[in-house]
Amino acid sequence: MELELRHLRIICAIAESGSLSRAAAALRLSQPGLSAQLRRIETMLGGPLFDRRPSGAVPTAFGEVVLARARAVLPTIDDLVSASALAARAGAPVPQLRLGSVNAPLLGGLITALKIHHPAARIVSRGHGSSPPLVDDIANGRLDAAVVGDSPGYELAPCSAVNLHPIATEPLFVALPADHRLAEQAEVTLGELSDEDWASPRPDDDRIREYWSTTLLATGHRMRTVHEVEGRLLLELVRGGHAVSLCQATFEELPGIAVRPIAGDPLWYRHLLAWHSAGPLAHLGPELIHHVAEAQRTAAARSPAYQRWLRSHRAEPPARSVG
Repeated sequence: MELELRHLRIICAIAESGSLSRAAAALRLSQPGLSAQLRRIETMLGGPLFDRRPSGAVPTAFGEVVLARARAVLPTIDDLVSASALAARAGAPVPQLRLGSVNAPLLGGLITALKIHHPAARIVSRGHGSSPPLVDDIANGRLDAAVVGDSPGYELAPCSAVNLHPIATEPLFVALPADHRLAEQAEVTLGELSDEDWASPRPDDDRIREYWSTTLLATGHRMRTVHEVEGRLLLELVRGGHAVSLCQATFEELPGIAVRPIAGDPLWYRHLLAWHSAGPLAHLGPELIHHVAEAQRTAAARSPAYQRWLRSHRAEPPARSVG
């Protein structure tokens, strides 16, 4: 985890409100999630930033030094971003559209839709491991649209500046080494996975890791995460037989990796499309939704495990709307 501008905003919000609970409400985060972020920020910076007292959060001497620099940096950065965005859009020979995405197979569908309706536009994109920062970037004009996602009970907070439209709600599956004893089964139970070593992404402010762990605990099981990794490294650990991991239903099986549904479908993930309600793509909402939903269906068709699950369940649960 690297220090980002949003971390400086979090520090300033806590100092200004004098309370983690009030700062969490202002930032549209849960208090446990904000507390976890603050601990990670303090670890990165090398010391405690606040004394937690019954009366609230009071900056430490070290915290005052960090706050002074954060308060000096943020206004300059905000002015730079706003000015450069306006200048780029006014002076660019072709329009530029800025996209973001979490790790999901839907960004291609969004780009396809934009190329149809804006064939001359320059389309740029960037990935992020967590959805809340992408939504924040849309709300503050740093992105025009993004593919995001959330989990039951950990839904993205509504934001008046951002439209959030559900695309699909899918079960989470488990990725196993291809030679694992459970890979021969059509589906596996959480009980059969209880003694396994897990590979999981590091905790982040989307709280997906928290959702995974609490769901397993609620069913009488635990997730013994021994490898905090993601991406290629996570896949290599699973392929090498060192761990199992959860994965999206649309994940395509790779050589050495087997994907299986979990009996009872205890874990779910919801894909959403987000765009600025007053941005350059606001009028294209229905078209963007259509193409991104088609990308999701195409990804589902490439996953044999998901196709078997769909045939046995006939239909996925309906997606819920977000205000």
